[in-house]
Amino acid sequence: MTTLLESDEHKSLREAVSAFARSHPRATGPAESRHFWQEAGKLGYIGVSLPEAYGGGGGGVTELSLVLEEMGAAGNPLLMMIVSPAICGTVIARFGTEEQKQTWLPGIADGTRLMAFGITEPDAGSNSHRITTTARRDAATGDWLLTGRKVFISGVDIADATLIVGRTEDARTGKLKPCLFIVPRDTPGFERRQLDMELHATEKQFELTLDDVRLPADALVGDEDAGLLQLFAGLNPERIMTAAFGIGIGRYALSRALDYARERTVWKTPIGAHQAIAHPLAQAHIDLELSRLMTQKAAHLYDAGDDMGAGEAANMAKYAAGEACVRAVDQAVHTLGGNGLTREFGLATLITAARVARIAPVSREMILNYVSHQTLGLPKSY
Repeated sequence: MTTLLESDEHKSLREAVSAFARSHPRATGPAESRHFWQEAGKLGYIGVSLPEAYGGGGGGVTELSLVLEEMGAAGNPLLMMIVSPAICGTVIARFGTEEQKQTWLPGIADGTRLMAFGITEPDAGSNSHRITTTARRDAATGDWLLTGRKVFISGVDIADATLIVGRTEDARTGKLKPCLFIVPRDTPGFERRQLDMELHATEKQFELTLDDVRLPADALVGDEDAGLLQLFAGLNPERIMTAAFGIGIGRYALSRALDYARERTVWKTPIGAHQAIAHPLAQAHIDLELSRLMTQKAAHLYDAGDDMGAGEAANMAKYAAGEACVRAVDQAVHTLGGNGLTREFGLATLITAARVARIAPVSREMILNYVSHQTLGLPKSY
């Protein structure tokens, strides 16, 4: 499924990823998901957006979002693609030291290394300004000491390190400012607890505790004074990739529903011939296509270096795709009736998965706040 915005290279990439993803069975467990990840890494799909100098494909978020969408449309969405190459890989590629790039990017690109991302806290979800994980310098050694908690952090158990968002105190103003730190998985004082989730996903969710975690000075990524610039360099790709994740899931659910509607016959007529079945599926397709156009716009703006324009478009794309995904999955299940809730057809597990695209990494309501304030110029209520 291609659009007029795509080049011949993008169309070829989409077709290749689709063929690869469809040649693998749906990953229903961690081992299958890990195998699929490794195979995708060998083919260059995981690192398609990272610099060629560090083993990547030299593309951008445009190519990476295309890859994730096609994987999802084949029934194999990889949640960690939003995290490892899109957020962490992008931030390190843009702001990391040469040593950090050499250490992390080749492994992230070929799928042999994974990195998780820790920003959300129990008392700081959408309001990142309330992050309380603090980083302070040890005057004697120059090391960093991190203390705080994170929650709903994906894939920490399989990640080699976690990119943690902490805050340092500005000596001049006393205000806290965000900074990014690479925390290897086995660092003393860095503890994780798996959360008991009803969400069916191969990637587990964790609460993290950092108790005076000691890190060398070179664990800091980028400039200590860059603040939000570096943070949003990762958050905009996160929104774009979440949109691609949702579109892929929606397309997969819709394809299953269409197959069923063409074959399921009642009173000698396929149920897809009835407008009560056909029209909602057509609407779901339209919604997915429209959200894909906004996702492509956001990706193109980000890759062109337009951070301001990309921020607005990325939020809109994530909103549109999240809504379209939930509606497509719901309509697919409804089309199959009782069969939509059976393990055989594989749609029921998507009901909770689709909600991820609607509530994470930022809720639909916060996106509406962003658009009303930043785009429409309306006053804030908070």
